[in-house]
Amino acid sequence: MVKPRRVWSGKPRRSWSWTLLTWLTTWSIFFLLILVALRIISVTNVNVNDKGKGKTSSVLSKPMRNSQIGDQRGERWVEIISWQPRAFLYHNFLTKEECEYLINIAKPKMSKSAVVDEKTGKGVKSRVRTSTGTFLGRGSDKIVRNIEKRIADFTFIPVEHGEGLQILHYEVGQKYDPHFDTFNDRFNIENGGQRIATMLMYISDVEEGGETVFPNAKGNFSSVPWWNELSDCGRKGLSIKPKMGDAVLFWSMKPDATLDLSSLHGSCPVIKGDKWSCVKWMHVYEYHT
Repeated sequence: MVKPRRVWSGKPRRSWSWTLLTWLTTWSIFFLLILVALRIISVTNVNVNDKGKGKTSSVLSKPMRNSQIGDQRGERWVEIISWQPRAFLYHNFLTKEECEYLINIAKPKMSKSAVVDEKTGKGVKSRVRTSTGTFLGRGSDKIVRNIEKRIADFTFIPVEHGEGLQILHYEVGQKYDPHFDTFNDRFNIENGGQRIATMLMYISDVEEGGETVFPNAKGNFSSVPWWNELSDCGRKGLSIKPKMGDAVLFWSMKPDATLDLSSLHGSCPVIKGDKWSCVKWMHVYEYHT
């Protein structure tokens, strides 16, 4: 009996080719994911302390060049200063021209700074705050609008939720004792609700002193690279040295909408030179000016 002869159909060959193609594709995707992961790690560049004892870490974002606006002070980049409170230092946020413009338009209108009276909700003069200042109307001119738009883009808080810019001037010996930017009275939260975040912009350099200090911050304060340049006041907590164009964003409320007690902050006395700054306070809801 003659056994029937099998005819090679070629299907197993095609099946083997398909398996090889699938295998190569899978491994290609795997290696691609590894390369992407390595790229992400190299960009974030997280600094962790050698003993893991809660040292304040810094994460550097990809720098943004200022060539399109003619600023020669350096690249723009963001540094994480603290997670308790959540605080971020935006290097070269303002241009030199913007800083000088804000000082010049504020000078003719400066008056003694005030603090909020918790019983009445009104501003009163106090020895805890010895600076002078003035408010600029929200959207008062093109340069102010550009700055407010930049703040909104960075914080993801609409311009309409912010108060007008406040320009502050500290001479030698002047300071602002540690305080919260949130309100304890029922009057001020009627317009826009509670303050949730503050953008503090330095519009001048300070020769000595004038640091922004967070005495309740959590972390290793001496880890900041400018520790040896701080005044005695600046070494009482996590501190940032004023530098023209830099800006500090910190949050007064936690993500769960409770007040962040670690956001307590103050302005150390100026020891040499003088200090100009610009503040933007932002609220939960739309703030009517």
